Amino acid sequence: MTGRKRLSPEESRKSALEAARALLIETGPQSVTLKAVASRIGRTHANLLHHFGSASGLQKALAEHLAKTVCETIIEAVRASRAGLGSAREVVDLAFDAFDREGAGALTSWMLLTGNEDALNPIISTIHELVDEIAPEEAQHHADDPLHVHKDTLSLVLLALGDALIGAALAKSLGLPRDAARDRASANLEASMAVHYGEKATR
Repeated sequence: MTGRKRLSPEESRKSALEAARALLIETGPQSVTLKAVASRIGRTHANLLHHFGSASGLQKALAEHLAKTVCETIIEAVRASRAGLGSAREVVDLAFDAFDREGAGALTSWMLLTGNEDALNPIISTIHELVDEIAPEEAQHHADDPLHVHKDTLSLVLLALGDALIGAALAKSLGLPRDAARDRASANLEASMAVHYGEKATR
């Protein structure tokens, strides 16, 4: 294509991942193909093959891209909560939005259905890194339950993922508000924060 801007390999890869993320949110994980992404950013199929190797490689890179973005946002909210500048509900909303509106839940479901579980490794490992970063200091101060951050993270991620997949339909069938799972996750996190950080932290 004449006049097309020449991108560095890093810029080209980033542009492809942003396009893949947009496709994921707009039309679902099945549309995240090398051909569709190449078409959206005006590159060739061969160009994307060079960067990702295969459709599976693209999906794995997208999972890593989503996980990093999500976890960076969540860790800032966790730090704000600790400092008394944010609430448990803000942390919960960020996690739930990541799996629902940002497409991480749909991507997870699709990877499991297509047998590409390896693509989920970046999400799992990034969440693990997030916990490893925020947990050690807490473990020193709460020897009675050194794994409480791990437990809170497990509970929050499972609730957020489940809500992204069937939350709307399940809440409706049970006659509950759409945000019922978020309310439950917030209550759980606030209770844990009250135990481990004191009532002030729950705001």
